[in-house]
Amino acid sequence: MMKPQACQLDSIRTIPPLKNPLLHGCALPFNPRRTSFKKARNKGKLAFSTRNIKAVHPGTEKTVGVKATVTVKQTVSSMTNLGLNRGLDDIQDLLGRTMLLELVCAELDPRTGGEKETVKGYARQVSKKNHDVKYEAKFEIPAGFGEIGAVAVENEHHKEMYIQEIVLDGFHNGPVRVKCASWVHSKFDNPQKRVFFTNKSYMPWETPSGLKKLREEELKVMRGDGQGERKPFDRVYDYDVYNDLGDPDIDLSKKRPILGGKQFPYPRRCRTGRPMCDTDPVSEKRASVLPYVPRDEVFSDVKMLTFSINYVYCLLHSMIPSLEHAMADANSGFSSFSDIDKLFNEGIELPLEEEKGFLKSVIHRFIKTITAANSVLRFEPPPTLCKDKLFWIRDEEFARQTLAGCNPFSIRLVTEWPLKSKLDPKMYGPSESAISKELIERQIKGYMTVDEAIEQKKLFILDYHDWYLPYVEKVRNDEGKPLYGSRTLFFLNPDDTLRPLAIELTRPPMDGKPVWKSVYTPSLNPTDVWLWRLAKVHVLAHDSFYHHIISHWLRSHCYTEPYILAANRQLSEMHPIYRLLHPHFRYTMETNALGRQFLISADGIMESNFNAGKYCVELSSLAYGQEWRFDHQALPADLISRGMAVEDPSAPHGLSLAIKDYPYANDGLILWDAIKQWISEYVSHYYSKASFVESDEELQAWWKEIRIVGHFDKKDEPGWPDLRTPQDLIEILTTIIWVCTGHHASVNFGQYAYNGYVPNRPTIARTKMPDEDPSEEQWKHFMENPEAVLLECLPSKLQAARVMTVVNVLSYHSPDEEYIGETIEPSWEENPDIKAAFDRFHGRLVELESVVDKRNGDKNLKNRCGAGIIPYEYLKPFSEPGMTGKGVPNSISI
Repeated sequence: MMKPQACQLDSIRTIPPLKNPLLHGCALPFNPRRTSFKKARNKGKLAFSTRNIKAVHPGTEKTVGVKATVTVKQTVSSMTNLGLNRGLDDIQDLLGRTMLLELVCAELDPRTGGEKETVKGYARQVSKKNHDVKYEAKFEIPAGFGEIGAVAVENEHHKEMYIQEIVLDGFHNGPVRVKCASWVHSKFDNPQKRVFFTNKSYMPWETPSGLKKLREEELKVMRGDGQGERKPFDRVYDYDVYNDLGDPDIDLSKKRPILGGKQFPYPRRCRTGRPMCDTDPVSEKRASVLPYVPRDEVFSDVKMLTFSINYVYCLLHSMIPSLEHAMADANSGFSSFSDIDKLFNEGIELPLEEEKGFLKSVIHRFIKTITAANSVLRFEPPPTLCKDKLFWIRDEEFARQTLAGCNPFSIRLVTEWPLKSKLDPKMYGPSESAISKELIERQIKGYMTVDEAIEQKKLFILDYHDWYLPYVEKVRNDEGKPLYGSRTLFFLNPDDTLRPLAIELTRPPMDGKPVWKSVYTPSLNPTDVWLWRLAKVHVLAHDSFYHHIISHWLRSHCYTEPYILAANRQLSEMHPIYRLLHPHFRYTMETNALGRQFLISADGIMESNFNAGKYCVELSSLAYGQEWRFDHQALPADLISRGMAVEDPSAPHGLSLAIKDYPYANDGLILWDAIKQWISEYVSHYYSKASFVESDEELQAWWKEIRIVGHFDKKDEPGWPDLRTPQDLIEILTTIIWVCTGHHASVNFGQYAYNGYVPNRPTIARTKMPDEDPSEEQWKHFMENPEAVLLECLPSKLQAARVMTVVNVLSYHSPDEEYIGETIEPSWEENPDIKAAFDRFHGRLVELESVVDKRNGDKNLKNRCGAGIIPYEYLKPFSEPGMTGKGVPNSISI
């Protein structure tokens, strides 16, 4: 999709310089004062006027007849628009004055050196079919008018309209197409006209003379002036810190730290301009509805309807356990494993007659859509549970999921021994791990020594020790949740599967007690077996949290928002790099706004259902500050940085994997190479000379702004590539597009498969280990009923239902999903070279589908093929709607 353009064509307001160019430490671009178009008519500036509108260009004798066909999508909002304004709009339609179109010449007038006067005409409705409404306008264009470069639109209705496309027919060399795919505000909301450029791409230095000023002006409009609260119809992209996660005006306990700055470094988000809280002048007031995002970033009607239905469906599931009549105690856990199964096979009965207020209205509105005439709602069993009811208890499956589950990003190679912490031993205890050589060598039964295992790259680790340990005391004292630092060690078997060897849990010195460390191993001894299972619950809760807040939220959603903001502020719609990136940014900002509102906010899903509680976002800031580098977001660099691969020119993809059967890496590298090849051909077409990259002012401004504004807190740290050559640009673009596609798909669409059954990936461990300073009564309870202790450690029924709710929604593909390499953009299709390159890209993705199917049927690949194992399909490019466990969308769209 092309980015719609905005330009003030009438009554242009002067945008003053920013009063304070520094916002929370971010140096924002300075917007110079502009002269209105009307005053600049004789100075070669754009001068559009709506007075004395004529379809025939004045002062001409020879004319060309051109017909404009405008496709407007009927939306839910437009179809349900009732009242006085609807009647006035219907009258406008009857009068043939639905919208005013102005055709803009691409070149300056050679006689005057100024812009040619636009050719104007009103469009009238001519047909209505399904959800498409066609409008037509006829123009008489002077024979020497020249090429059309843009179309300006004024919406005469009182309500916004969604324009899909404008086609101009009648030119001797064929029709001129303008892909809009954008909302056009009513002139009664905002008098400035909207401008849409044609599908032809132009590098900045190639811009036709008649469009140069217009190109500059529309970028200024997109940047805004950094002042005031944004209106729903605005299309302004600006930066702010994450200062809207708390709600101190409701309750001071809901105050949360500002993310973005020296203390809590963080990427920037889109500025909304909402007023500050009364009780905390640095926190932004919460929105009663979703926070502002630029109008074209909002979900489509299809997306919103699908999301809403699924959200309400899941809302019912998550709310039911919290209702007093359905549960005596909101903190009650599961009494048995069969009690967990009831979520799937019996469901929960809804006593609708007893419901009050909003919940009742929601239930009655959507119950028929959801199903269950008898008001019993059930969760669908996840595919993992359908394949093998006991899959979650096997150590082999626990290990396999580190390579082929929904978080394949944490496993790393052990390169040094002993394992050591980098934290201050004076505060957190001895740095050396309690996992000894002797213990490991007993576990691998003399197969090799630890030194030999490290040399042969046989030891791997999930290391959450240093990340969690500084927060253990805070979480335990403030939240009452038994957090630990943890290390989990694995051994690589000859068949390329992993075997867990040991788990170390650590509590730092606190409350007058010394450091506590304990190491657990798989065992045949009953007591050790149950301790091992409980230790796994804690590690799985650690890994689940890291997956949700770091691998998923931070590394895809959060990191990408500055790329979107900078692209819209610095790259014109006509820029080919903007048109390459734009499909990969669809819906991300709206999705992120939902995340800020419901998931990572105070008392939101993350805080309520994960061990870290109110410290969830602080921990994500810690990870960003300590771990993030732009260059390591590239798949090959990420694998190398974790020791999971080394460079090898003779190997496929130029890498030799430490674990040959690593499904995420094996499929991901094919997708990475396909993306990189497509981008290489695209970039080479437009940057035929290396010097073009450095001389491209828009491109350089985009990359600079990402670093010094969007990721301000990391701007001086290593990992930022220079942008001097086409190869630099290819690496940067491939990394960004990979994050938006392959990375996000691999952490998102398998969530319900693995988190949908609570014991497999609990998000919280509610009780401490039985051997941590136990009372005599506690130890006796464990010894007599270890299964009950395990169930007590798992999430409560309410917590389980909430998490199942969210991952159910997030794992779902919308019917209007756009998959990578599936549909060509109009601007690419009109360029034969780019179209051919895209066709080759699509072909490589079709081949990847076949490769994935073949690998999933290969019995030698035990991490993706075997009895009771679900196939690894998260990087299979295409999918149908629904919860399919496959498909790589073009963007982070949910």
